[in-house]
Amino acid sequence: MTADSNKERYEARPWLRLYGQDVPPDVEIPEKSVVEAFNEATEKWRDRTAVVFYGRRMSYRDLRDEVDRFATALHDLGVKKGDRVALLLLNSPQFIIAYFGALKAGATVTSISPLYVTPEIKHQLEDTGARVIVCQDILYKAVEKTGLKLDRVILTGIGEYLPGLKKFLGHDVLRSVYLKKPPPPAELYEREGFYQLQGLIRKYAPEPPQIDFSVREDIASLPYTGGTTGLPKAAMITHYNLSAARYLVKTFWRGVVQEGEETIIAYLPFYHIYGEAVVMFGGLSDGHTLVIFATPELDDILNAIEHYKATVFYSVPGLYEHIRHYHRANKVDWKRLKLLVSGADALSPATFRGWEERTGASIHEGWGMTETTSAGMISPYGRPKEGSFGIPLPNTLAAIVDPESTNFLPVGETGELVIRGPQLAQGYWGNVEESCTTFALIAGQTWLRTCDLARMDEEGYFHFYDRKRDMIKYKGLAVFAREVEDVLVSHPQIREAVVVGVPDIDVGERVKAVVVLETEARGKTSAEEIISYCAEKLAHYKVPKAVEFRDELPRTPAGKILRRELRDKA
Repeated sequence: MTADSNKERYEARPWLRLYGQDVPPDVEIPEKSVVEAFNEATEKWRDRTAVVFYGRRMSYRDLRDEVDRFATALHDLGVKKGDRVALLLLNSPQFIIAYFGALKAGATVTSISPLYVTPEIKHQLEDTGARVIVCQDILYKAVEKTGLKLDRVILTGIGEYLPGLKKFLGHDVLRSVYLKKPPPPAELYEREGFYQLQGLIRKYAPEPPQIDFSVREDIASLPYTGGTTGLPKAAMITHYNLSAARYLVKTFWRGVVQEGEETIIAYLPFYHIYGEAVVMFGGLSDGHTLVIFATPELDDILNAIEHYKATVFYSVPGLYEHIRHYHRANKVDWKRLKLLVSGADALSPATFRGWEERTGASIHEGWGMTETTSAGMISPYGRPKEGSFGIPLPNTLAAIVDPESTNFLPVGETGELVIRGPQLAQGYWGNVEESCTTFALIAGQTWLRTCDLARMDEEGYFHFYDRKRDMIKYKGLAVFAREVEDVLVSHPQIREAVVVGVPDIDVGERVKAVVVLETEARGKTSAEEIISYCAEKLAHYKVPKAVEFRDELPRTPAGKILRRELRDKA
């Protein structure tokens, strides 16, 4: 079969047979800016609760009022169309107000992880050219240490939107999480260019500027990503990209998720594209209620699911795995929720099966990247398949190509996943070379080369296999980390496992396993036992030569395993 005929198999979109009855293969994406979508939602659902923050409720009307006031303030402070405004904030009403307020002022938002240290913050501020920052007060010290002279610094305390007694406990709670960092001294606000968020909202009327957006060209967001290779860089996400991602996901769940009716647990960090595009923007644009957590404590999440009768739960594989072993998991009637979605990392078959056995509910796995505005593929409703991250959304085409060329591979073969659709970012900010490599021209069309190794089965489900950079080379032979990890987690005493390559001058790389044992097996299961188990199921060159035991695997705040950290340590 030729590369052209292989390409035609993918273009035929066999996965369309798996779509729900009301889900069309293609839809017209509304030419709306993020601002227009927000305005429509806050007008349509004025009296509905938009946000619940540790018990405090905020209606769409009140949220719109504060966003408009903040946008007016930014405009008066000199922010104009195209300026970059940085957000260094925890999940909170302030994040939402700052995000939509900055966009209403015509700015581009770049969100910084609250876990970043000074050099990382400095890189992002310098790289984007942001001259204005909205910052959690207890995190400002790290910004100050960058030595950068910013035009405007707007600070906010977590307690400003907490109810009653919690308002006074807010800083203490967060300081226990953020290394007991104190808020800045009051005299800081006497400096030129320093402001309090609440002070600006009280001072200005809700009269934001009227910005004329070029929806397909104006950049709304610059989220940072490790990309497919190399150092962190900013994906250029336009207003159209965000609208497309929101509309495609909404269309895919047509008949399941209803506008203005759902309650979503919003613990995923808003600075990450999953939390930004799917949970925050997607949820608020469709009139849902977001139950927000600044720090994701498991008991708080479980309590909130029951107390607020949550209907949609977006999460990550690590948390699903943790919950299924947690003694209070049965506190929640998981079958009552309309939708459980897993993203940001591959869901292991053990977690998929174990979750269903424990709760009686199914997890719908999804796949996306910062470069796809988080939206790419999702399991069809009611038909998730073990080991698959789903099927492409409407208007989206995915295929498998040879990792070393642009040749399309036959259905069923493993190769590099490529994808195209209206949700694809416009490239990387200030990085033309990397943009051309990742957003590549294949057969006359622009595809995103994901560096994910995957395959498509005959039904049209896609199955993740590994990352190209996670492939280990032993004497020239390819060892796929995912294959070894699947064997490891099939061991009855292993809860989680990651495989990395350890440089070795004689063979290139040796296979090392980093495992988390089940609680009752700790101190009882040996490395030799695990190596012997693998030797029975894998070719000799794929068998781990070393095993490291850990109580938990390092993860990003979005729940993705930090493989790079484990590789660097190895």
